[in-house]
Amino acid sequence: MLLSIASLLVSLMLVGAAASSGARFRPGDWYQALDKPAWTPPALAFPVAWGILYLLMALAAWRVYMAEPSTWRTAGLVVYVLQLGANAAWSWLFFGRHRIFGALLDIVLLLGLIGITTVLFAGASVLAAWLMVPYILWVMLALALNTSVWRRNRYPGT
Repeated sequence: MLLSIASLLVSLMLVGAAASSGARFRPGDWYQALDKPAWTPPALAFPVAWGILYLLMALAAWRVYMAEPSTWRTAGLVVYVLQLGANAAWSWLFFGRHRIFGALLDIVLLLGLIGITTVLFAGASVLAAWLMVPYILWVMLALALNTSVWRRNRYPGT
């Protein structure tokens, strides 16, 4: 029981570390001035969605960690940590460095890593894989939005 609680806390802390990038590098005047598509979600949707997604991700990783030791489990957790890094890098690239195209490349990598993570998680815990599905869907929306913003705002350095 104690191991279970401790591992859940570690999972939440890892997700919190990735989320801190989004808290540190936030939209500001630069982002407000960008030409964005009409279907851009309202500003409030982002912290609400990410809060739910980070919780689901942490629960998924915790379920996999608590599963029986296997290659699926080990590989899944390794790729999960890699995708957390790509997740954190996006906010830094987009909001921190104003590198729209760099963020676009990162989000393509992120989506691939999430897909691999989900497949690997499925080998250890089907529930964990399903917990990743909303994350995949949201990042697909984010990819479409990032692509549209890049196309609408192409200029040197993006």
